[in-house]
Order: sequence, then structure tokens, then C-alpha cells
Amino acid sequence: MGDVLHLTGPVLVGPDDVRPEVWVVDGRVTFTAPTAATQTVAGWVLPGLVDAHCHVGLGPDGAVDEATSEEQALADRDAGTLLIRDAGTPVDTHWVDDRDDLPRIIRAGKHIARSRRYLRGFAHELEPEDVVAYVRREARRGDGWVKLVGDWIDRDTGDLSPSFPRETVVAAVAAAHEEGARTTAHCFGEESLYDFAAAGTDCIEHACGLEPESIEQFAAQGIAIVPTLINIARLPEMAAPGKDKFPEYYAHMMDLHRRRYATVAAAHDAGVPIYLGTDAGSSLPHGLVADEAADLVAAGLSTVEALSAGTWAAREWLGRPGIEEGASADLVVYEADPRADIRALAAPLAVVLRGQTV
Repeated sequence: MGDVLHLTGPVLVGPDDVRPEVWVVDGRVTFTAPTAATQTVAGWVLPGLVDAHCHVGLGPDGAVDEATSEEQALADRDAGTLLIRDAGTPVDTHWVDDRDDLPRIIRAGKHIARSRRYLRGFAHELEPEDVVAYVRREARRGDGWVKLVGDWIDRDTGDLSPSFPRETVVAAVAAAHEEGARTTAHCFGEESLYDFAAAGTDCIEHACGLEPESIEQFAAQGIAIVPTLINIARLPEMAAPGKDKFPEYYAHMMDLHRRRYATVAAAHDAGVPIYLGTDAGSSLPHGLVADEAADLVAAGLSTVEALSAGTWAAREWLGRPGIEEGASADLVVYEADPRADIRALAAPLAVVLRGQTV
């Protein structure tokens, strides 16, 4: 028998499942007390946090080198994020899978965007006729997800507009599903959300243009959203350079910003699945999962719902185990109960990754 760790809880196995203690033996979770000597850690125990919109390998100007990618992953890990859904990156980060000291990553491949309609260096920039082929390619490169850019500023109209015609979106989502992958898309504005709902997408990032009719469609289809509220807080900053040249775009972005909390609250009330994501890696630093959890609470989720959006429900959605018998011991320990105060997430007492306290 290898190293043994005894975590004296409460152990928050699920929203309604609290255990007094759990052990880690040979890197695996067990609820059966071993006979070997143990190291004990006391505190409130959660499954490793999930950042469902995070870009390891991406910086403000596009791809970053391996050393910078490692720094990003370590910042996430030290904040308690032990599972990442990487929502698009231009570099191959599969080398992370060989590192026992870095979070697990579920990849969506490289963004798929319209030509000259996204941030330079981030994406495959394509015309509609090429989208399906690239969706199939990225579905095979990733870990079961494909990321499209649903809308961006259109300098011809001076406002946000969909990146691709609806028929292209429908064909792209169908192709991804044929390849066994799920789809998500960057969508700020209102119009693109209807196109992706019609296509039967699995998820939308940001989704700040949701309105009553599209919320109803999302809820009926079970389309999830990852609001990335700490990034949506930056919409005024994003829009400011175009204030004079593109006043309609600027006003639109400011409106989306003003109603961001109300939009998430309405989606939540309608039953739209909501998961936690920070959008770290382009303009925001890594390790901000606690800030995003607090913003979800500010938008109307209960503390337990915000926790679930970044732990229990998120892991189930992504098909990864939490605190289960025999599962990899990826755990975070807190001095205070995060169900009572979401701010407790900002100060992990201990992070256990693959059974090792890191």
C-alpha cells in the first residue's frame, strides 16, 4: 500500500451527500478506512473545481509557449481548478496529460471563426464552405468538443452579427455530432443564439444576448450556457475603441453588459443549465475560479448552485467523476464551509491532485 491520506470532513460528495471522512490510498478515493498509517488533513472537502471555459496555451496575442502554458495550468491548479474544459486554443496541449502535477484538460481544439471576423492568431479563419471539414478535423483532434465563433463585430454593418449563415451552423453542428463531439460557440449578441438553437448545439459561451424566446428554446433543448461573467464585465473595455467609429456596436455591447446579471438570472429561472467558466487565457489571468463563482451568486444562483456549477454538476456534465469510490483523488480542502460563504473558495487550505497534496 502506498501513501495514505485521511481527510476528516465534512466531505461534500454532492449537494445533499455529506460524509464525515474520506481516505486516499494509492491516489484513489475510498470510504473504507485502511490499516496503514495516515497523514490527516481537516477541513471542508470538495471535488476538484471545474473551469469549463479556460484557455491553456493561449495569451492576448494568440499561442504561447510550453513554459507559459505550464504557468497558466499551475495557476489554475493552485486556485483549486483540477478539471479544465479548454474552450479553444491554437496549440496542442496533450503534453499536459503526461504531467501528474497539472490539471486534467478536456480540449475543444482550435476555434473556428469567419475570415477576418475574430481575434488574430486565435482561430481557423474560414469561409462558410470550409466550415464542416474543419469541424470534423477539430472534433478528431479534441476531447469530444468543438468550438465555433458564433458572432463578432461586422465592420460592414457596424454591429455584432452572426459569423456564418444558419445553414452552415446547422451543418457544422450535425457534422460534430456525427463525429461523436459536442459543440459550443462564442455568442455575444441575440441573433446568433437563435441559429445555434436551431442547429441543436450543446452549449453556448457567454450567451449575454439571451432573451425570453431564446431562453425558452435553450431550456426546452437543454442547451447549457457558460456565462463567463468576469469576462463579460469587460465588455465596456472591449467596445470602447469602436465607440466613435461603430456607435451601434458600442451601444449594443454596453446594453449586453448592463443586463448581464438579469440575463443569467432569467436563464437560471427558466431551467437553462449553467456552468462555471472564467475565460482565462486571452485577456484574463488564470486562477480566477472563485471570482466567477461569486459572480454567479451575484447573478441569482444560490451558493450551492454556484458550487455545483463548478463541481458536482459540471463534472457530471463533462463525464468526469467527483468524490467516488475508486475515483482519482482530485480534491480541494477549505477551512470554512463554501456553502455558507462562496468567498471561501478563494483560499484553499489544501489541493490534492491524483492523490498527492500539491
